[in-house]
Amino acid sequence: MTNNAVGGATPMMTAEHVAKKAIENNPVVVFSKSYCPFCAKAKDALDSLNAKYEVLELDLRDDGNAIQDALNTLTGGRSVPRVFVKGKFIGGGDDMVSKKASGELETILQEAGAL
Repeated sequence: MTNNAVGGATPMMTAEHVAKKAIENNPVVVFSKSYCPFCAKAKDALDSLNAKYEVLELDLRDDGNAIQDALNTLTGGRSVPRVFVKGKFIGGGDDMVSKKASGELETILQEAGAL
């Protein structure tokens, strides 16, 4: 796991661009907040499978709120975590726990080359 895979937004880089680049450039990316228990659930599910993924801790970024707004535009929700695999939004904390329990998460991650 790496933290804040995409640096802070420059004047030329909008929050939407930061979000899209993170989604496009990483097989698995988690938009998270460091104190969020649902984010911890999602990261724990990934960690338990030894998945390779990138994390953007939005509460630790100056542009975090704007990135959440951009995620709302992209996915219809701004709550965290927002987990993307191969560019596709696959859910939040409870979704990740459920997908892990069913075996679906491992399959998705294998197909993404993240295991």
